[in-house]
Amino acid sequence: MKKKTLALVLALTLLVAGVVGGTLAWLTDQTAEVKNTFTVGDINIGLTETTADYKMVPGNTIAKDPTVTVQANSEACWLFVQVTKSENLDTFITYAIAEGWTELQDGVYYREVPASAADQTFSVLAGNTVTVNNTVTKTMLETAKTDAPTLTFKAYAVQKDNVASASDAWAKVNP
Repeated sequence: MKKKTLALVLALTLLVAGVVGGTLAWLTDQTAEVKNTFTVGDINIGLTETTADYKMVPGNTIAKDPTVTVQANSEACWLFVQVTKSENLDTFITYAIAEGWTELQDGVYYREVPASAADQTFSVLAGNTVTVNNTVTKTMLETAKTDAPTLTFKAYAVQKDNVASASDAWAKVNP
């Protein structure tokens, strides 16, 4: 009788385990995996100029076309151009900064550039030219042979997201 009772208890235990296990199998589900891939944003810029020969003749306008390009698919950014001139440049040359640039501080100009699927180009100089002052004399030109005036450009870009102002952005590239 003990064997019969033990067999009955064992059979009932297996039956209950089967019913519970089967019920759990019927009442479970699983979702498809959702994969989150975090990519890195990017800003790519370039600074180009197609002209290179700058002969000073008093009163002449010289083609000079520094252009900053924010390349396609770059993030929205603060775009800067730093214009550095030699101490004697103003004696020889006049120029103006192109429209759209705002002066941040002496020699540093900025603009806000939205994200775009296409390249965005921005001229630095108004009219893509500089003008030789008509007050330049032959003696001054002779001196310029050993101490030539220079005008140098450098471009920077900082993401626009989470950077509140041009001043804050400039501090990130020029601490």
